[in-house]
Amino acid sequence: MSELLKLVNETLDVIRKRTSKNYEIGIILGTGLGGLVKEIEIEHEIDYSELPYFPLSTVESHHGKLIFGKINGKNVVAMQGRFHYYEGYTMQQITYPVRVMKYLGVKTLLVSNACGGMNPNYRRGDIMIMTDHINLLGDNPLIGKNEDELGPRFPDMSEAYNHELIKLAETIAAKNNIKVQKGVYVAVPGPNLETRAEYRFLRNIGADVVGMSTIPENIVANHMGMKVLGISIITDECFPDTLKPVDVKEIIAAAMETEPKMTLIMKEVIKEL
Repeated sequence: MSELLKLVNETLDVIRKRTSKNYEIGIILGTGLGGLVKEIEIEHEIDYSELPYFPLSTVESHHGKLIFGKINGKNVVAMQGRFHYYEGYTMQQITYPVRVMKYLGVKTLLVSNACGGMNPNYRRGDIMIMTDHINLLGDNPLIGKNEDELGPRFPDMSEAYNHELIKLAETIAAKNNIKVQKGVYVAVPGPNLETRAEYRFLRNIGADVVGMSTIPENIVANHMGMKVLGISIITDECFPDTLKPVDVKEIIAAAMETEPKMTLIMKEVIKEL
């Protein structure tokens, strides 16, 4: 057994003292986007501090709990609070919970994030379904010895975000009169927001929105054969020629305003899985 799998099994031992169920759907909730938790029929909650090898959330609005329960009759496990590279964690630490989720039975991972909109057609409060990504974090969770028990050395990323799940989310949004964008997410290390020149650069290389998360979890999910749906909420407009200062309180407020629409989409996606 690989060293990483030994660690995962130690974490699973703690979880399995609370629940023996399989959870086919995993959820990771981003900045200001914890409202989906209210829709879970909660059966168990475990603080990250109780879980061996789990990092701890240090970011405002990230609560730091692993939540087990049901949404629309389906067993789900949700991370209420995620980890970021800028907090000083390694890529392996950031993505460790995704490894654990796989061994809890997760086959489909739903990921949300707050981001800055660079596409001129996007506005604050828009929802974007992620169709692809660009990794500018300067690191990758798969660097180092590959654990063959967990996934292949060179995982394919041609469908990093599952096409069927994207179509399903689009259909659900249309039925509920929710406007959605579709586009490319780029991740940068942070924690500072970007300069005007950086926004121009990121837009020129093909990104529609920019954030500081999600891609490490997506890479590891794909490495382990999970299907991923990513949904972004645009919390600020990052147009270089009209750029205005923004602070984290405004970003969280914008995320919370739009969050109920995203929650509805995710709930209905789960119902159809």
